[in-house]
Amino acid sequence: MTTYSLRKGAADKTKCDVVVAGVVKGKKGLEMATGGEGVASAYGRKLQPLLSTLGFDGKPGEVAKIPTNGTLKSPLLLLVGLGDSAKVTHETVRRAAGAAARAVSNAASVALALPAEDADHVRAVADGYLLGAYAFTAFKSGPAPDTAGEVVILSDAARQKEAAAALETAKVVAAATMLTRDWVNTPPGDFTPEKFAAAVTAARKDRKSAKVTLKVTDEKTLEAEGYGGIIGVGRGSANPPRLVQLTYKPRGAKVHLALVGKGITYDSGGLSIKPAASMTTMKCDMAGAASVVAATLAIAELGLPIAVTTYAPMAENMVSGSATRPGDVLTMYGGKTVEVLNTDAEGRLVLADAIVRAREDKPDLIVDVATLTGACVVALGDRVAGVLGNDDELIASVKDAGSRVGEAFWPLPIPDEMGEKVKSNTKIADLAQHNSERWGGTLYAAAFLREFVGETKWAHLDIAGPAFNDKGAYGYVTPGGTGMSVATLVELADTLSRR
Repeated sequence: MTTYSLRKGAADKTKCDVVVAGVVKGKKGLEMATGGEGVASAYGRKLQPLLSTLGFDGKPGEVAKIPTNGTLKSPLLLLVGLGDSAKVTHETVRRAAGAAARAVSNAASVALALPAEDADHVRAVADGYLLGAYAFTAFKSGPAPDTAGEVVILSDAARQKEAAAALETAKVVAAATMLTRDWVNTPPGDFTPEKFAAAVTAARKDRKSAKVTLKVTDEKTLEAEGYGGIIGVGRGSANPPRLVQLTYKPRGAKVHLALVGKGITYDSGGLSIKPAASMTTMKCDMAGAASVVAATLAIAELGLPIAVTTYAPMAENMVSGSATRPGDVLTMYGGKTVEVLNTDAEGRLVLADAIVRAREDKPDLIVDVATLTGACVVALGDRVAGVLGNDDELIASVKDAGSRVGEAFWPLPIPDEMGEKVKSNTKIADLAQHNSERWGGTLYAAAFLREFVGETKWAHLDIAGPAFNDKGAYGYVTPGGTGMSVATLVELADTLSRR
């Protein structure tokens, strides 16, 4: 278990196994960033030639390891690039700390002398290092990789209450993000809806979230109570669906936020089956549910004065003789009927049921999170999520919250014609689940969900691209599940609670 702390001190005089400092490109060439002034003084004029010899040019995320040979109290100096000195932001620092965490090995103690002059920078350094050090080893046969027993953030703000609070917040939110990563990374055969629900129950106990109440609804009750979307998606699997509800109601809360997350534990596409190559990462299709659950536990652990009701519909979308067919009509929770035109567009069906259920609690606003459409990845790539909804202020709040914690969201519209198509694409039901045309898939899916929202303020987060990283690590993002949206949801809840 790694301990994290704040300390006021100079990088060159701190005793530890590794000291980490940032390098920026200034007007006169490479120079040490804020926090690394002691390193610059210790090396003096030798620093520039040393960096030149190493071929180090200070690009963001670039790292170099330098044995100090007594020049510093630490035997090893790890330099990490921050890029142009005029363009260093909290996100730059966050990514640099993540790169440093991955580069540190076999060190019992680490001191981070990165820019941390105020609480926001302390949060960025802590965020980056905590998340960059993440590794999923549950299914590895060898021993877990060594991690530092002690990590110290060097900061002149170390004695300020705001900085200490920022570190504690970073630890709680990072733990929730890593919990989401763990769940997303777990093989789908080991994480069926029933096992996912059990994992949520265990996490609530482990994180000591006594203020969060939990309810798990099984398939028999779901069918009896008319959850046609969840049952319709899950009926093709031998592993029956679940609906998990979390409730957090602190005293004095003036705002009630409802969270809904798509929990498809594996998506084969159903009878509208996916190509084999497209199924490889489909264990990640429950990332929305994982995110809203983990965020709720973090909100409770931080004691934020906001009421939160969370619904995570969980199902496995499989192929069998009992699977829902294209052309079937489902009666959704609340009574609306939906014609299923593509069983690989299943996420919106389970979300619709859960959104209607969430509305019954009379929240002030609803935010749903889902790896919903490949069209969103085509539009925004794999590092930016889409945000759509029926309230411009809420959409802007989500985008702003994301930008403060390093998660990128871009607003997309729900054109009137998409709402018309949701109703006109079927002649035998109230709504058509899938667009008959190729284009605008993300917009159509959001228009479909809007039919179940009513007048409640609502935002839809399509995280299909950034929820899973199937490439190499970058910044503080490791391969596999990323935990994208957890930090944004917590930040949004904090912002709403202050209004």
